Amino acid sequence: MADSQAPLLVWFRQDLRLADNPALHAAAVTGRPVLPLYILDDGAPGRWAMGGASRWWLHYSLQALADSLARLGAPLVLRKGDPSAILPQMVAESGADIVHWNRCYEPFAIARDEAIKTALKADGLTVRSFNSALLHEPWTVENKAGDPFRVYSPFWRACLAKGEPDTPLPAPEALIPAPGVAGDALSDWALLPHTPDWAAGMRESWVPGEEGARQRLAGFLDESVGRYKAQRDRPDIEATSRLSPHLHFGEIGPRQVWHATSHAMNESGTGPSAQKFLSEVGWREFSHHLLFHNRQLPETPLRAEFGDFPWHDDRPALKAWQRGLTGFPIVDAGMRELWHTGWMHNRVRMIVASFLVKDLLIPWQEGEAWFWDTLVDADLANNSASWQWVAGCGADAAPYFRVFNPVLQGQKFDPNGDYVRKWIPALAELPVDYIHNPWTASEGELRQAGVTLGETYPKPIVDHDVARKRALDAFERIKKAAA
Repeated sequence: MADSQAPLLVWFRQDLRLADNPALHAAAVTGRPVLPLYILDDGAPGRWAMGGASRWWLHYSLQALADSLARLGAPLVLRKGDPSAILPQMVAESGADIVHWNRCYEPFAIARDEAIKTALKADGLTVRSFNSALLHEPWTVENKAGDPFRVYSPFWRACLAKGEPDTPLPAPEALIPAPGVAGDALSDWALLPHTPDWAAGMRESWVPGEEGARQRLAGFLDESVGRYKAQRDRPDIEATSRLSPHLHFGEIGPRQVWHATSHAMNESGTGPSAQKFLSEVGWREFSHHLLFHNRQLPETPLRAEFGDFPWHDDRPALKAWQRGLTGFPIVDAGMRELWHTGWMHNRVRMIVASFLVKDLLIPWQEGEAWFWDTLVDADLANNSASWQWVAGCGADAAPYFRVFNPVLQGQKFDPNGDYVRKWIPALAELPVDYIHNPWTASEGELRQAGVTLGETYPKPIVDHDVARKRALDAFERIKKAAA
């Protein structure tokens, strides 16, 4: 028989918030002592253990969560290692007989959590899991045949047909603390870079934590949502929400975003633009739907014929791409923004990804791995689904023969060159006619702008027209082989 005074253990994972946290809310309303726990698990993810930028974010997010929980009276306990060993240890140390967590949807997390739930139940514990990360569980959205969706638009229509998502839950006003259980010091985990400290730009750009997420959403809805539809593809304009890292770490949940945006629509009449923003939340849902139903998504192309694609192993070109030294300004600006801030505008993500896989014929998995290490919003579902989309080998893929022209993309979406000038100061003095293709400027124009191609800024590492033809020839070969 359960002891009504025994502690209830809440295992935090990708839900580092108090509000709309079903596992925490359900624990708080029992009136039991609550033991909040976070485990740094680098084992179960394998090659998908958090990269450097994500670890930087995690440090500050955990710091913010610990401060919030301490104000409620229940300190956050930190442990590092295998959750299948640590959870029974925590149960033994605290006397807890109930364990709560919010579900994760990565394949390794599903396997880990199923095994842990079985083991804890066998030991006589009650285990409850909840949905805090998605509007709809991946298994609840099906097509008319009862199968998972493979195309975004009908998937999102099916989600919308389900009606309004649940109303967000309030944060607990107070928690009853569990008896003291020792944990690690956050500083001992060494999540922050030291030699060198490459995170200065991230510190300038972000406020991790639940309050930072709330402020980011409120600012977007107050200032930008009305022009989101028209300007969301412009990296030179602050028109996007930049909520992606907050959503990944669960500092804010999609139900909160949905209802706050719906309220803003009713108050300000920004309907079409706000609906477009919510459809991007829908793309996040779709990515998780794809990963849940296709567990090899991070490694294997969904379109099997792409397993025979003639990729190139070009280490120098990959390194030039990673460093923002390709000689194509919009590509290099994006890669430098990524390195400095841990984030990149979504339109530019598509441009740099297309350049890697189509101009350079480097496997999309190389880009996926680089993004995994350098993005503060590195999310397995979003990252793998989006890279496959650009490569043309995933679900709902753009026509495989679409090869972005980096010059035309720059001219269209950074028409004044402001984005390039911000991230590539060496080109700042170039006239707008040459900012996206400096190799077309005359020697005199380059000299006047202080640009020496090959010295102050690299020459293009490929001829785009030649690279495009090479990519289309490769696509044609696998198309014929699959016929």
